[in-house]
Amino acid sequence: MKCSRAEVHCKTHRLPALRFEDSQLTSFSGLVLIQELFVRLGLKERLRRCFSHLTVSPIFGYPTLVLCLVVHLLLGYRELRDLRYYAGDPLVKRILGLRRLPDVATLSRALAGADHESVTRLQGLLRDGVLARLVTLKLSRVTLDFDGSVIGTGRWAEGTAVGFNRKKKGQRSYYPLFCTLAQTGQVLDVLHRSGNVHDSHGARDFIRACINTVQAALPGVFIEVRMDSAFFSDEIIASLDAQGVEYTVSVPFERFAELKQRIEVRRWWWRIEPGCAYFEAQWKPKVWNVPHRFVFIRTRVKQQSKDPVQTRSLHPTPIRLRV
Repeated sequence: MKCSRAEVHCKTHRLPALRFEDSQLTSFSGLVLIQELFVRLGLKERLRRCFSHLTVSPIFGYPTLVLCLVVHLLLGYRELRDLRYYAGDPLVKRILGLRRLPDVATLSRALAGADHESVTRLQGLLRDGVLARLVTLKLSRVTLDFDGSVIGTGRWAEGTAVGFNRKKKGQRSYYPLFCTLAQTGQVLDVLHRSGNVHDSHGARDFIRACINTVQAALPGVFIEVRMDSAFFSDEIIASLDAQGVEYTVSVPFERFAELKQRIEVRRWWWRIEPGCAYFEAQWKPKVWNVPHRFVFIRTRVKQQSKDPVQTRSLHPTPIRLRV
């Protein structure tokens, strides 16, 4: 059913009053605070600038549709079809400034009309918001965590591919790379990738761009990077050294037999705590030019026995036999 803009949009400025009546009930009263937050951030106007270059806009408008997705996630829903659970909620419609919420088909068609420039601007808006928070905190050290995450689609979607999926093998998925701030838990940036790529695919340029962004916003701040063993390579290590940042990268133990030999012949370990010890060494793979500092850590773990368990009685009861 087609509707005009006047039938869809409505202006709301004041916070709703609390009334105990039988009508206009809502299960999401906490969204009142979110409404005030959107107003103080000027989020709708900022989103409008992200889509200002588009000549054709849906009836609901791209800023409203993006806000609808934000509220959708805040309410705890993850799939678009879950929108039907709160389609008639008066407070959700009031926050979005709508008389009626878009259905799933309308939301999907409208978002499909957003181009690459819109996505780039929106990504920059989110990144600027995180950097503004860092400037306010005035941190002396910023820790960037880089890690990939599998996002399964359950069905065919554009850009998906069959790759590594620990939970559902063979499912089509995306494999984005996230840059997360350890101090605040916020996501600074995302590199969108298909599901059939390695962790290090496009990682060097993405890591370099994230570091340059933080250095430009916070000049003089100490930056450290944390990554897992999938990012351990000569080019990424050389790039981090060139940018003058501190880093910690896990080493893929199975790829270097020499490391195993070093651990086996080691007799003296420095104790950290009961059951945990370490030692340091300067080492490099044969293909590298410069040695680096490696920290070897061993931890005592309980080994699970997979043999069949035989029950035993601690206090056996004597049995009398009659002859």
